[in-house]
Amino acid sequence: MTLAKYELIDAEKAHHAIARMCTWLGVSRSGFYEWRERPTSATAQRRTLLAALVAEIFADSHETYGYRRVHAALLRRGEHCSAELVRALMREQGLVPAQARAFRPVTTAAGDFRGIPDLVGRDFTATQPGTKLVGDITYIPTWEGFLYLATVIDCHSKAVLGWAMADHYRTELIKDAVRMAVGTGLIEPDAVFHSDRGSNYTSEEFGRFLTGLQIRRSVGRTGVCYDNAMAESFFGALKNEWLHRFVFTTRVKARRQVIRYIEGFYNRRRLHSALGYRPPLEVLNESLSAQPAA
Repeated sequence: MTLAKYELIDAEKAHHAIARMCTWLGVSRSGFYEWRERPTSATAQRRTLLAALVAEIFADSHETYGYRRVHAALLRRGEHCSAELVRALMREQGLVPAQARAFRPVTTAAGDFRGIPDLVGRDFTATQPGTKLVGDITYIPTWEGFLYLATVIDCHSKAVLGWAMADHYRTELIKDAVRMAVGTGLIEPDAVFHSDRGSNYTSEEFGRFLTGLQIRRSVGRTGVCYDNAMAESFFGALKNEWLHRFVFTTRVKARRQVIRYIEGFYNRRRLHSALGYRPPLEVLNESLSAQPAA
């Protein structure tokens, strides 16, 4: 703990007086200076090692992690240091993550919700997998035209359990995404599927489809992005962290990159702040392993 305090003071010495920070953190100035004056092998070598690990983790995240996620990744590797030191090391190396921007979908054609209730109420958590799901549609521009993506996300693990892509966003697209999620065998009877009030999601065809799968339908309010914030947040991450790097000449190339992000990075490796900085599949597998013992 004392070492972490010294690292914090050293990282922030350009912004605050050392004496004041020592007082704030309850450590002695003499102790700090003694720590800093130790042989290079004890201090500088560790800093150099941490800098290299920070750069490695940042690159492995496709340059998307801020200092908090990099710090969490270091802790998962057994490297204990302060978050402020990580921030200083990233600043020194010019490691600037892809910044999330506000995202608003434009694929929603308002439908008649026919009294479909909101069973989620902006609570995008669940005590076990496969009981509460959210879905939405977005588009990816290519030179051939738009590629539309529909997703089904599990509220417990934040994993994308189902996805489908096509050159249209008709009801069949969202049905394909739900079919993929159901095909995992994780969806519980009487699960809730939540979406916006788009015409596809509120259609009689989609309602009958969900009823046949023993899934209850839920919708948010028209034009209120917070009512389906979790689904929209995923699309924001997909576009800002990954797809904005590319110009797609074909839908096939766009599809490959979407799959690469979802299955190669997001589900398996991306540390999710709402999960205590763990990846979705780790949380999902942990929950599934605990179920037989319950």
